Amino acid sequence: MMNGHYNRHRRLRVSGNMRAMVRETHLHPEDFIYPIFVLEGQNKKYPVASMPGVYQVSLDYLNEEIQEAVDLGIKSVIVFGVPAEKDEVGSQAYCDTGIVQRALSQLKEAFPDTVLIADTCLCQYTDHGHCGIVKEGKVLNDPTLQLLAATAVSQAKAGADIIAPSNMMDGFVAAIRSALDEAGFEDVPVMSYAVKYSSAYYGPFRDAAHSSPQFGDRKTYQMDPANRLEALREAESDTAEGADFLIIKPALAYLDIIRDVKNQHNLPLVAYNVSGEYSMIKAAAENGWIDERAIVLEMLTGMKRAGADLIITYFAKDAARWLKDNE
Repeated sequence: MMNGHYNRHRRLRVSGNMRAMVRETHLHPEDFIYPIFVLEGQNKKYPVASMPGVYQVSLDYLNEEIQEAVDLGIKSVIVFGVPAEKDEVGSQAYCDTGIVQRALSQLKEAFPDTVLIADTCLCQYTDHGHCGIVKEGKVLNDPTLQLLAATAVSQAKAGADIIAPSNMMDGFVAAIRSALDEAGFEDVPVMSYAVKYSSAYYGPFRDAAHSSPQFGDRKTYQMDPANRLEALREAESDTAEGADFLIIKPALAYLDIIRDVKNQHNLPLVAYNVSGEYSMIKAAAENGWIDERAIVLEMLTGMKRAGADLIITYFAKDAARWLKDNE
């Protein structure tokens, strides 16, 4: 075949600098949202057995954990609470002296420029482990909205810059937006877990947050992993109700959903690189089966290429460190 009768795509791959010139997708530390689990008490830093490198920390360890993230160029953190007490209505979620509220207040004072995101849900705080009020074995939608709204307002008062409701109740964005506005928090955005699947990838998180349901499952409110069009309907509803960000959770097995939602909505899109995705890579790396650094950066790049503007990931610190090493 004569030269010129076919395309020579390899011309743009001949050297590292050439490949860098034409690289289409770039990761930056500010793309990452770092998750942190905060415990009641003092002098506590407990490793999560199923998530190597992830810890539950008490408030006296919290600042040093976040300082490390800030020093690496990470601009935002999402705070999950592990309360000492639980009850049937999750009252510690919306208590003004709850663990998340105290963590937010402490972090806002120590790191005023860091974007503080509050996970807004009830499952860690209820004794039954479900994301709402339960009656006769059924999770009630509308009564739960009142508690979620109260939680959001309490978190905003404590210093949350963004409210991130993760419960998947119908109408939760509208209820929270209305409550925030009425309380004078019109400028606090809502980062909605708009598309949250009932996924097997959440297992390790439930160890970290102590949030496993005590009966049944969450399939009546989290989405069927087989469904694609339903994701578009969920995202459309949350956008109409006033969401400022949309989260897709999980990420790795749902890259098509990330792209679909990105194609239809102009809001900032967040991929949640969940605990199971994290732990699988950690386990394989510890066995020497994969190159952890290369795999993680490739995976996160894939999520961003699929359409994610931001990524919640337990790899945030490691990934930011590796990106700095590559500079």
